[in-house]
Amino acid sequence: MSRICDLTGKGYMNGNSVSNSNAKTKRKFHPNLQLKKFYIPEEDKWITLKVSTSAVKTISKLGITACINKFVKKGSI
Repeated sequence: MSRICDLTGKGYMNGNSVSNSNAKTKRKFHPNLQLKKFYIPEEDKWITLKVSTSAVKTISKLGITACINKFVKKGSI
């Protein structure tokens, strides 16, 4: 199971863990992904998406149909 947002395409970022002695080791920053079910009234069905919390906020603001159309036009999905 990959850790990539289905809508925005967000994945992990690389960075460093910095200890108290200022030694740096590589680490990954994973996005905050949630499994959510959304209802699409035009198609009268439910879909399950693995989306980041920022995408959930966008869906709440614009609606699921507008978000899917926006991200398809943008080329994310």
